[in-house]
Amino acid sequence: MTRKQTNKAFYEQKLNIIVEYIHNNLDSKIDIKTLAEISHFSPFHFHRISRALLGEPIGAYISRTRVETAAKMIRYTSLDIESIAYNVGFETPSSLSKRFKNHFGVSPTAYRKNKFFTIKKSNIMETTSNIEKSQSLNIKKPKILDIEDKKCIYLRMQGPYKTLDYMGAWKKLWGLVKEQKLFTAGIEHLGLPYDDPKVTDEDKIRYDSCLVIRKDAQASGDIGTKILKGGKFAIFLYQGSYDFFQEVYNYIFNEWLLNNDYELRDDVVREKYISNPERVEPHKLKTEFYIPIK
Repeated sequence: MTRKQTNKAFYEQKLNIIVEYIHNNLDSKIDIKTLAEISHFSPFHFHRISRALLGEPIGAYISRTRVETAAKMIRYTSLDIESIAYNVGFETPSSLSKRFKNHFGVSPTAYRKNKFFTIKKSNIMETTSNIEKSQSLNIKKPKILDIEDKKCIYLRMQGPYKTLDYMGAWKKLWGLVKEQKLFTAGIEHLGLPYDDPKVTDEDKIRYDSCLVIRKDAQASGDIGTKILKGGKFAIFLYQGSYDFFQEVYNYIFNEWLLNNDYELRDDVVREKYISNPERVEPHKLKTEFYIPIK
């Protein structure tokens, strides 16, 4: 992708469309799918890009904007709190009161009575913590490569990433390799994490455990077969515990992507597990992150 403006400016222009829509429609139900469509962000990466630019998940931004707009209206208008609640998208005044108190530590009524009450919160400690984590990551400068289509057998799992039975899935996939005599050199362990745990409900998170194979396989039970489409990828080599994958993604989408000229492609990210976690210590585990780009 070549353009005179920086990649960050390019994405921020798209973000402006989202933010303007949100602020103009606070009194209505705001559909995330609609936001993705009007911004023209890749649907696979909408949540990660918007969070990188906003500094928080899009749902949290909408919720915070509603309650902070309500605070301004309480302080600077004479509208009753019931009318304010409906104007900023709450279904009932009690919903606003609960959200307001959780967010600011004071009720809307108490805030209206005390104009000098300070409710602004600070995120300095959280921001500093995120910066320190990013700086401590052992992650290499990415390679930009064109990858060919790959055959794979896979097992789809659903639920919180930290609770999924990864070893059980790999064992089951290797059982099919043995059963159908699919073994060759060069079999790869890939993971396809479809969903962002900061956005998607834990019980709805989807993940595919994949074995990239050379031979043709037959689907069996809950094990499927598919072709992983090729294309251009930015490939990051990370060494360290799987516990810090979220920090790796934060670095890639918050730092690297916004300061380069690559545009994301409509495809899911991939994780290639180079080390065997049953034989390698957590801090020595090597993983490649494949980020689809144009």
